[in-house]
Amino acid sequence: MKILFITHSFNSLSQRLYCELTGRGHQVSIEFDISDSVTEEAVALFQPELIIAPFLKRAIPESIWSRHRCLIVHPGVPGDRGPSALDWAIQRGVDEWGVTVLQAEAEMDAGPVWASANFPMAATRKASLYRNQVTEAAVRAVLKAVERVAAGDFEPQRVPGKPHELMKQSDRHIDWQTDCSALVLAKLNAADGFPGVADSLFGQPCHLFDAWPEATLRGVPGTVLGWRETAICRATPDGAVWIGHVKRPGGIKLPATLAFPEATDLPELPLAGCWKAADPTWQDIAYEEAAGVGFLSFEFYNGAMSTAQCRRLTEAFRWATTRPTKVIVLRGGSDFWSNGIHLNTIEAADSPADESWANINAIDDLAEAILRCESQLTVAAVGGNTGAGGCFLARATDFVWVRDGVMLNPHYKNMGNLFGSEFWTYLLPPRVGAAGAAAIMRHRLPMTAAESVQLGFYDACLPGPGFAVDVARRAAELAAMPDIGEQLAAKAARRAADEAVKPLAVYRAAELAEMRRNFYGFDPSYHVARYHFVSRSPHSWTPRHLARHRDLDWKVPA
Repeated sequence: MKILFITHSFNSLSQRLYCELTGRGHQVSIEFDISDSVTEEAVALFQPELIIAPFLKRAIPESIWSRHRCLIVHPGVPGDRGPSALDWAIQRGVDEWGVTVLQAEAEMDAGPVWASANFPMAATRKASLYRNQVTEAAVRAVLKAVERVAAGDFEPQRVPGKPHELMKQSDRHIDWQTDCSALVLAKLNAADGFPGVADSLFGQPCHLFDAWPEATLRGVPGTVLGWRETAICRATPDGAVWIGHVKRPGGIKLPATLAFPEATDLPELPLAGCWKAADPTWQDIAYEEAAGVGFLSFEFYNGAMSTAQCRRLTEAFRWATTRPTKVIVLRGGSDFWSNGIHLNTIEAADSPADESWANINAIDDLAEAILRCESQLTVAAVGGNTGAGGCFLARATDFVWVRDGVMLNPHYKNMGNLFGSEFWTYLLPPRVGAAGAAAIMRHRLPMTAAESVQLGFYDACLPGPGFAVDVARRAAELAAMPDIGEQLAAKAARRAADEAVKPLAVYRAAELAEMRRNFYGFDPSYHVARYHFVSRSPHSWTPRHLARHRDLDWKVPA
């Protein structure tokens, strides 16, 4: 079928549905929900057989839903109506939730239901729930709905329901004197991503994001007990919670100690065991060992890696190489493996160009440390979405195992036509050929885990359920290989041969020469694109690689 997506943005859910549907032979074109007239024009140009709204913040106009079948993807169970569906479910602590695909009508979320899928709720942040459980349920429900539309013999049924209101900040308010840690975490989790919880720190208003539990620290309820790296710890009546990110009025979302530098005047609360994983607490880099394998996790918010984070992770990786292991697994975080350089901390810097340069060099240092590791085999276990430089940082390892369902965006051009670094010019062509590398970098569309393996970019696509267990088993098998010494020797020989042909320093210098033009040259595209990205500027048009119906040579098929 010809399917038009009307969506607020091309977010992770929209990307996954796009790939699932195009992979099944459907023609999918995308229009951002900018205005009614723009959407009406898109419908007239594409003449879709079906319209799907994966992610909207306002209603589809009657001029469209009254003439075309429009299916809304609602992050709620059948009968749930209204905004803030996930927010209410998380804050109320429901045991099970779901996704409903329903037909657009005049009343919001009240149309007949075409399909639904449920999932058990997890005690996690809203953004994490959305990227994982909600997305998987949405895929099941949308594919079922599309099948039913194509079959033409399904009668959708209305489900009685009562609408709820938009969750307000008064509903999210934290009373630090009386709210227990579990309730504080529930409120912060329900607001994570957007809009955050309105609060104050150091006597100044702000919104709080990125909350983590704390197992041992205690103090006077409401007081900030101290800081660790980029996060701050705040006491509750029965314990404490960590706040990782903060947004000040008129500003952008930033690591807490960057948004409030005065936090570092308080006691530092370092971890006792170097990089080793500790009891529940805020820990962005953690290391564990089992069966001859070292597991290095890096839980960086939204997958963004600042200059300081890259340097600390490089230090942690080099330390891991001194351990008596045969394999190192780079696990990334629970939601993202890596999305490359940290655009928000760059935007907040006195000189964004200088900070961009420092950040790209720091992540290149990490990639080079991985590439030059001869003491262990290295594995990237990509269990969360990854994009831009993160895709190539993963490829710097010897093996890349990616979870089925993960979305990859291995290109840079969407961010102001960046050239990219992380040794992609060394890593990509041998895997996919020169033409394949050029196509990937030019394509600017998401890639599924399975597609990355089919292309030869990554090495294995592992089932989503049990991914972590499967990775641990495979890594232990690698470490136990009787010829592991020969494997490591062969790895060192390959690196030496490559170095003799063309040193890594030459690849790096050539890439960074292009990046220097992006950061310091006459074309401001990168700086403009970065500003709009971090400030969440409303879209004013849909990129042409998404809006197929706006191609100059587009014609409605006869």
